Amino acid sequence: MQSTSAFPSLSAQEAVAFIRHGDTVAFSGFSPAGAAKAVPGALIERARAEHEKGNPYQLRILTGASSGQTIDEDMARAGAVSWRAPYQSGAALRKQINAQQVEYVDMHLSHVPQTVAYGFFGKINFAVVEATEITLDGRVFLTTSIGASPTYLQHAERVIIEINHRQSPRLREMADIFIMPPPPHRNPIPIHDPLTRIGWPYAVVDPKKVIGIVESDLPDQTTEFSSPDGVGKRIAGHVVEFLMDEVRTGRIPDTFLPLQAGVGNVANSVLAELGAHPDVPPFYMYSEVFQDAMADLMASGKLLGASATSLTLSSSRMKRIVGDMDYFVPRIVLRPQEISNHPGIIRRLGVIGLNTVLEADIYGNVNSSHLYGMDIVNGIGGSGEFTRNSYLSILMAPSIAKEGRISAIVPMCPHVDSNEHSVQIIVTEQGLADLRGLGPLQRAQRMIENCAHPSYRDYLWRYVRESRNGHIRHDLQRSFELHRNLLEHGRMLPEAVSQKAEVKKSP
Repeated sequence: MQSTSAFPSLSAQEAVAFIRHGDTVAFSGFSPAGAAKAVPGALIERARAEHEKGNPYQLRILTGASSGQTIDEDMARAGAVSWRAPYQSGAALRKQINAQQVEYVDMHLSHVPQTVAYGFFGKINFAVVEATEITLDGRVFLTTSIGASPTYLQHAERVIIEINHRQSPRLREMADIFIMPPPPHRNPIPIHDPLTRIGWPYAVVDPKKVIGIVESDLPDQTTEFSSPDGVGKRIAGHVVEFLMDEVRTGRIPDTFLPLQAGVGNVANSVLAELGAHPDVPPFYMYSEVFQDAMADLMASGKLLGASATSLTLSSSRMKRIVGDMDYFVPRIVLRPQEISNHPGIIRRLGVIGLNTVLEADIYGNVNSSHLYGMDIVNGIGGSGEFTRNSYLSILMAPSIAKEGRISAIVPMCPHVDSNEHSVQIIVTEQGLADLRGLGPLQRAQRMIENCAHPSYRDYLWRYVRESRNGHIRHDLQRSFELHRNLLEHGRMLPEAVSQKAEVKKSP
């Protein structure tokens, strides 16, 4: 490879001196994987110093999805964020967004590159991208995620490259980077199985835009997932039983279909259960995030190969992969998020999507992102893209939360991320509701019988029976009663309401 010595070497503090109050800064990273680390840390120091002097210093922040602790949480605590897109997962940032102190654009992740390319976010003043190497002619070898970094490198006015010496140079062997041309010059994307490669192992930047190199050896800020609990295992059991029934009926081929799984303990539980089931054949995945359960399944031979946009792995699983790259490299492809989440590819491959939700209503609309329809939690992420376009979309949640004070099954979702036209299967630890081919009243019956917690079923039956008749039954006076109760009384069914509930037969 060509030397990078022609690019100025900067400390993180020297690099952030170029970044002004009000700038839009696009950071690498999809989840904590491959996120910029040294420069965001220095930006926090600068923001605090400027604020102590009485000067404003806030930035507009773009990433691929959520990011590490430094970007998603510490920058918010330092008061350094005025605007954020397209996804976040920090408690302090969430609080600021819900207080209208930070403007937040929550959006489908595959839409980010095109939105940037057409200027809907305005100018991208800086891209700060983590890599293992940059060559003099502008080839940038990314680390543990691809995300939207290739687009940010292409469209940012100026670029800072963080060279992370901790990351393995062999990660480039997993990368398959392809940038979509603008419409109407787009041909069909020639991906016909999860491991098809169509691009290059590097992103590209105009070397004239690179203002310097910042060296780092900081690890990705990932954490271990908790072990599956009883609720997660029961949800996983229902999902696996359903999928095996689909195989037996011929709706899923004996060779299985590629899976997608969202991030979290429930998704990890389902993947672990699939891996342990003797009748589930070895399978592939076409997903966003390559996470711990997938590493274990691949090591055992149950997962034959996986396409993703990031390696979001605990330190122990990352060490396992780096220690055996000859085994893992041919089995993992890392793509830009515009490709990993592309609707056409998801539909072509017949992906089975496995994602979690906050709540679902009795007609099959789901809310993945907001409490009470008002307060953001994290965002929609990529779940909507897979829910809308998968061969089978399976959405999962515990039936109750906060020791029963909250039900995940409600009469009407006050915020809808995926509506009943896209949602097919809802699963809680209580059971599974297959909503395919059912009208609204049939869906309500299936949801209440199979998915609602017993302590909420009477209320939900009464709501359906007493609501105004129509294609979809609702009582607009009471449709959000559970959410109002939660806000006013701290529980969806206050004691006074609970005592009035009577056992009702289904309508």
